[in-house]
Amino acid sequence: MKTSLNRLLGSVGIAASVLAIAACGGGSSAPAANAQGTLNLSMTDAPACGYDHVNVTIDKVRVNQSATAADADSGWSEIVLNPPLRVDLLTLSNGVLATLGQTPLPAGHYTQMRLLLAANTTAAPLTNSIVPTGGSEVALTTPSAVQSGVKLNVDITIAANQMADFVLDFNACRSIVSAGNSGKYLLKPVIGVTPNFISGVAGYVDPTLAAPGTVISVQQGGTVIKATAPDSTGKFLLQPVAPGTYDFVVTAPGRASTVITGVPVATATVTSLGTLTALLTPVVAADGTAAGVVTVAGATDILATVDATQALANGDTVDVGEASADATSGAYALTLPAIAPMVAAYVSTGTFAFAADATAGANYHLLAASGGATQTAGPIAITSGTTVTTNFAF
Repeated sequence: MKTSLNRLLGSVGIAASVLAIAACGGGSSAPAANAQGTLNLSMTDAPACGYDHVNVTIDKVRVNQSATAADADSGWSEIVLNPPLRVDLLTLSNGVLATLGQTPLPAGHYTQMRLLLAANTTAAPLTNSIVPTGGSEVALTTPSAVQSGVKLNVDITIAANQMADFVLDFNACRSIVSAGNSGKYLLKPVIGVTPNFISGVAGYVDPTLAAPGTVISVQQGGTVIKATAPDSTGKFLLQPVAPGTYDFVVTAPGRASTVITGVPVATATVTSLGTLTALLTPVVAADGTAAGVVTVAGATDILATVDATQALANGDTVDVGEASADATSGAYALTLPAIAPMVAAYVSTGTFAFAADATAGANYHLLAASGGATQTAGPIAITSGTTVTTNFAF
């Protein structure tokens, strides 16, 4: 599958908004006024955890050539969405992009971006909101930093008379934190910025996996590079993905983790894994639970995540689960297979020889992260129907 797949499945122009550009000063190192290129921005999302809708309202995007520029410093350019754009992040999967638009920028190297969201107000209390699975729409509590701008470190070169095409990848799962039984949800945006590669990975899984909790991803070194969820037919598209070699991972409740190692992604090409007549079908498996409490000294709200990883026989590490700790109690829980992952090496014929990875077994390492600090624990052994408790203290 070649480059047309992205345009056929995604790149949806959700935004009919008009973008305006306002240059907020300019440093002495700014390029000549007539040396301009174009910045094109879109937004996509990874699967969310336990939500039917995640709505955010984008007010503007600011860019600067200085990674350390403060709000009031010179050199900022603003892409203003007028009116602000309200997007349901969960519609932005399987290669679908919300088009934020394009605008001219002075040629140069930009290292800082800030995404500004509109605030919830008395008149518009659900400007930013979520709908928990099976629940009603509630407001997302957004910290003041969200309105002043979520700082993103970027590496964007605007060349004269050329377009730089980039995607903001909003990770809804890591960005939403519940706060106990209060019904309060906090937004702590986790966003990556990547070139809009037209390369990626696509295919089909068993349609029964088109249910909450299924995550399909490509990874490198145990880090999720791009993730999505299958549609109702089992179809998935992971895009944009940079050319390279990846581990392809499918996780779902009640199924063994399924891994294809050494998956190649070539320039301007979408690698095919699974077809309508040869579905990827993870084997049924019993689950157990890894759970515990994360404490953060002096924190009003506990902002922490916990990931479960496994080490494979070939030396690769894969991430097979993630959860955010509760903002009030710090409690987390991860549902994990109580059997070994099923692993196969990539072959171009698409006929994969899956076998249980005895080296990994049902053993997991846990990685907790909070405020830039990390802690690890394990290995822990997961057995059917049991809970293994592991606490973390920062």
